[in-house]
Amino acid sequence: MNIELDRIATEYWDFVLSTSPTDALLLGDHRFDDQTERVSRQHEDQQITRLDGFVAAAEAIPSDGLSKDDQVTRAVLIEEAAGRANELRSRTAEFDVSPSWGFHILFPQISGQLPLTEPEHAESLVTKWSRIGDTFDDLIHRLRQGVAKDRTPPRTSVEKSIVQIGQYLASDLLTDPFVTVPPPPQFDETQTAAWREKLTQQVREVIRPAYARYRDELEGEVLAKSRPEEKTGVRWLPDGEEVYARAIRRHTSLDLAPLEIHNIGLEEIGRLEEEYRELGSQVLGTSDLDEIYERLRNDPNLRFETGEQVVAAAQSAMDRARAAIPNWFGRLPVADCVMREVPEAGAADAPIAYYLPPATDGSRPGTYFINATEPTTRTRFEAEALAFHESIPGHHLQLAIAQELEGIPEFRKHALVTVYVEGWGLYTERLADEMGLYSGPLERMGMLSFDSWRAGRLVVDTGIHALGWSKQEAIDYLVANSPQALNNIENEVERYIGMPGQALAYMIGRREIMRLRTEAETTMGLGFDIKGFHDTVLDSGPVPLSVLRSLVDDWAKA
Repeated sequence: MNIELDRIATEYWDFVLSTSPTDALLLGDHRFDDQTERVSRQHEDQQITRLDGFVAAAEAIPSDGLSKDDQVTRAVLIEEAAGRANELRSRTAEFDVSPSWGFHILFPQISGQLPLTEPEHAESLVTKWSRIGDTFDDLIHRLRQGVAKDRTPPRTSVEKSIVQIGQYLASDLLTDPFVTVPPPPQFDETQTAAWREKLTQQVREVIRPAYARYRDELEGEVLAKSRPEEKTGVRWLPDGEEVYARAIRRHTSLDLAPLEIHNIGLEEIGRLEEEYRELGSQVLGTSDLDEIYERLRNDPNLRFETGEQVVAAAQSAMDRARAAIPNWFGRLPVADCVMREVPEAGAADAPIAYYLPPATDGSRPGTYFINATEPTTRTRFEAEALAFHESIPGHHLQLAIAQELEGIPEFRKHALVTVYVEGWGLYTERLADEMGLYSGPLERMGMLSFDSWRAGRLVVDTGIHALGWSKQEAIDYLVANSPQALNNIENEVERYIGMPGQALAYMIGRREIMRLRTEAETTMGLGFDIKGFHDTVLDSGPVPLSVLRSLVDDWAKA
């Protein structure tokens, strides 16, 4: 490895973790356990300067003469550091109030997953909790800056966040997620009780007052000047076009025009119609598209009855996939994948499922979180596609394998290349069909439903943030062009509003992975090996699509 490039890569990753101490803790890196995230304008400016410096330093190393692996490191470092810097340049903290991913929701949701393996980790957490007020004070100040510049959040996000905070503040201290953090294994009952009393003190004196201050700020001028539902997209901000262009690049690693993405989504939606008609005739006895959507959305027989059923279906699908993957992948992860229910805090507004990677120190396995709230709104036919995407062979295989790679800089194992990570997850929903993992024709309908969902995201995200769609227009489009349940659609649209560009990654990434696979099959003919293709895609960690293209091309030609 190039010594200078390795030095820059190491410094870059240390810097990223120091600015995201909760992420570092989740990964099992305990160097910043007593710190919390800071999002002030001053901190942002400092981060931008450092990130620009990493980009310049990496670009100063000539690509010619580097090994292939060093070329990948250089390219990923430049893309990642530049992407983070440009994301900060959009000053999203001035208008970002997300009921799906805001700090007020994320902190309680991840507190039960913190890998506290030593007594000192537990003591550091007390200090960390004592500093959370600083994070919320930063958030309050940034929102005031946004109001002063007419860069305000969408009203729908503000209103939902106010409700969430109110529910948290009204909850029992004994069950507070900041208090019920699992202790390190060395603690006995007496030590655990004493430690939890310290946590309770921080919750009572620091955390809940900070939540209250944040709620009061939202209920005041922020809500009064928030953007109405017909202006939820960032295009209504003074610099909205530039903000969205940066978001597209950050989440797709490509410079795509919003209208181009919008049209790709429309094409994908149209392409699915024939598949629906064919499968609908088998499963539902009709080839009428509107009737298929209506039945899938509203037939109570296609819904779960209990949360236990939701969990059992997810577990069964994951277990089948685990047994099948040795025939399709050469490299398999060492870390296990387990399933847990989404924590109660924020579950009503949380995604239907998500995945948390293993801790790098081995203290926590990969975890597939399934949302079992409101089970009668959860569809039986989508449960398997969801499990394959979020766990095996989807996110768990990709993210756990990346963490276990040897001989590459640490930052590459955890790079936030959304289009690669989510593109892989969506690719595996169709791959699962090739693997014979769906238990029947009805469950294969879930694969189509999720394709409609991800294709619709291309239309809706660009509609909201580039074309000026209202929240209701986005909901109406997905209702007309997918069989998704209304509550899921409403939650998802809320997510797209709060995270511009992120929803584009899934279908853009899947299309590229499929295109590369088709080209490799054409180039290699009978020599094409599916295990080799999958290992090539996964063996370098998350990479921008241009780098992935080069890796697959080199493999196919070799």
